[in-house]
Amino acid sequence: MDKKEIYEHLANIYLDASSKSSKKKRRSKPYPKPIRNTILVGLLLILGLGSGAAYSHLNYRNQKTLTSLFLYQDAAKLNFNFDPAKKETFSLELKHLNLSKYKTLSFSARKGNPKDTLALKIEFVNRFNEKAEVYIKDVAGKWTNHTIDLARFARINSWDQMKTLSFSVEEWNAKEKSGIVYIDNIRIDK
Repeated sequence: MDKKEIYEHLANIYLDASSKSSKKKRRSKPYPKPIRNTILVGLLLILGLGSGAAYSHLNYRNQKTLTSLFLYQDAAKLNFNFDPAKKETFSLELKHLNLSKYKTLSFSARKGNPKDTLALKIEFVNRFNEKAEVYIKDVAGKWTNHTIDLARFARINSWDQMKTLSFSVEEWNAKEKSGIVYIDNIRIDK
């Protein structure tokens, strides 16, 4: 064997060995299907929910889409004690938010003491200090969804720069002198 034949023989051995190892790498089994699906769903959730967006699209069975603007992400606790206060309020700063294209205010509420009888006052204030309120009479002892048409806040003429939204319990509208009202999922719907 001369040098050229030896080099060709070594090259063939080397090339065969490297092609076999690359074939083995290509033949390695991918993740099992349930694990791949879990990873894919996890990534989609991170991308979809992790953005921190305040908008939500809720699809109903009749294929209508409801766009909601969540005004407060956590459950609010309105703890009232009418000694000496006459009114307790939970207020949200709307920072001149334009609500002119929205139709309803929606939220869930419940009272802490099921034996208590109380009404909840909901009030909007705009940049011109126009105020309008609506009362929810006899807040339930279990979580109840409430939807209020914004047209019921009749004293507000301009919805394009809103200042505040507040929820209040007033002494004259509660049977007991102290208690708790919980409010959650506060949102404006189109």
